[in-house]
Amino acid sequence: MTNTSSRYSGLLALSPLLVFLCVYLISSIVAQDFYRIPVSAAFLIASVYALIISKGRTLEERIGIFSEGAGNKNVLLMIWIFVMAGAFASTAKEIGAIDATVNIAMKILPGKLLYAGLFLASCFISMSIGTSVGTIVALVPIAAGIAEEMALSGATDFTASTPFITAIIVGGSFFGDNLSFISDTTIAATRTQECSMTDKFKVNLRIVGPAALIVTVIYIVLGSSVTDIAQPESIRWILLIPYVLVIALALAGINVIAVLGIGITVNGILGFAQGSLDWSSFLEAIGNGISGMGDLIIVTLLAGGMLELIRHNGGLDYIVSVMTRRINGKRGAEFSIAALVSLANFCTANNTIAIITVGRIARDISQKFGLDPRKSASLLDTFSCLIQGIIPYGAQMLMAAGLAGISSISIIGYLYYPVVMGMCAVLAIIFRLPRKYS
Repeated sequence: MTNTSSRYSGLLALSPLLVFLCVYLISSIVAQDFYRIPVSAAFLIASVYALIISKGRTLEERIGIFSEGAGNKNVLLMIWIFVMAGAFASTAKEIGAIDATVNIAMKILPGKLLYAGLFLASCFISMSIGTSVGTIVALVPIAAGIAEEMALSGATDFTASTPFITAIIVGGSFFGDNLSFISDTTIAATRTQECSMTDKFKVNLRIVGPAALIVTVIYIVLGSSVTDIAQPESIRWILLIPYVLVIALALAGINVIAVLGIGITVNGILGFAQGSLDWSSFLEAIGNGISGMGDLIIVTLLAGGMLELIRHNGGLDYIVSVMTRRINGKRGAEFSIAALVSLANFCTANNTIAIITVGRIARDISQKFGLDPRKSASLLDTFSCLIQGIIPYGAQMLMAAGLAGISSISIIGYLYYPVVMGMCAVLAIIFRLPRKYS
């Protein structure tokens, strides 16, 4: 195959992503409403296009490949989490746990430190439990409730909007996803680069720590305008139990699906005890929660199938060959690693899979150009989290949007931490930071 035909086939393999973005963005711009255009519709069109351009196979074979991607165990695991998270959030809302937790947060956190407090809480929890999805499940319903209370208090500034406050949680959730010792991305990055988690943590923290500080200051400044938030007259502390329990069990390393199952059970017990639920309304709340995740589940299936076709048609291999063709010096090698994992994450919508996909190549680049494996592991983790944190079809964004009842696109403009984190990582490459690794 000639270079020209190889390049053409590589670009063609990646084109479904462009179709998705064009359909969604252009349609939203024409409609002047990003909430109006369903992400699932754009993914369906892009998926059909991906099936059409997959040459050399029968339609049945193409659908088989698509179905393999949609039925991938990682995709299905995300779907089971979505189902359980929807049921947990719905039953928690039905018994009044969300309202109670919102009231407690607004009582404890001074108005001016509300945003910074939410951000630091999401950073701490995600760091402790090692999962951005778990953090989002626990905190986004609370964030959405706070936004609703602020709106009822008469706040009209963009910082009182649901997308803004939801973005605070989503951004902070990637702090721990990037750094936690029990995060899948940390494990994948350190194993592929053959360095210890502790060493990688020390280097990575020096890269992204300043980003967290900068964003905290931003939220303090933005929070300085928050005044006259209505204080709750009474607080039902017992209804805080579901969220405290979910966080505590996650901190203990319990599987997230088991954690959510226990949370649903506790919601039911509290609802029965206080008379806010009977058996029928409990089942109805569970059903409503699962139904509310329906669009999210469809998007996840379509994205998994489409991305598998891209991989099968050579889209990822093309990215790797292009990015490793002209590396010059250590800075170029580090930028290549960052670009490789970023593009792989863009195509797979899964930061752990992206790291595993290009990890061996990144290790070869590191050895060839004498890069410190702790730095290359940090770059893999950081840039994969950056892309995962800003793509509208990533599991975290879809989960947050589903729980908050908003569009994933509406959150992106307020995601300060992933963007600042990415800027700090780029500066770390340009200025060869940190200079001392010990």
